[in-house]
Amino acid sequence: MGVFLCFSGAMSALAGITFTWRGTALDKVWALNPEAYRQMAPMGRSVGLLFLLLSAAMAVAATGWFRRRIWGYWLAVIIILTQVVGDLVNLIRGDYLRGGTGFVIAGALLLYLLRRNMRAAFAGSEAPRAG
Repeated sequence: MGVFLCFSGAMSALAGITFTWRGTALDKVWALNPEAYRQMAPMGRSVGLLFLLLSAAMAVAATGWFRRRIWGYWLAVIIILTQVVGDLVNLIRGDYLRGGTGFVIAGALLLYLLRRNMRAAFAGSEAPRAG
């Protein structure tokens, strides 16, 4: 999960950079998904800044995950839950292949994260509170 969060953070940063600073050699990466670029390009730099914010959130989540902090666990759960909801919306809107596939994969990952033994791996990681 931590590696997934790092990879997602790197990809979000790449997207953020390409939308925030256009005209670089990195723009060629959008040849892999020209439809997504076409849909987001009109939003300009603002979408780039949102991707950079997402990248920072992924980095924070990965840090918490690797350090076995309960907040890192819950942040990862929230991120995956957000993906499940987004895929469900795509499925409802008629994008059956992408929405359905994403929903199944993200849903399975969410169920894995919510298992008792997964939560238990993070339960004892917080320092005792003073007082």
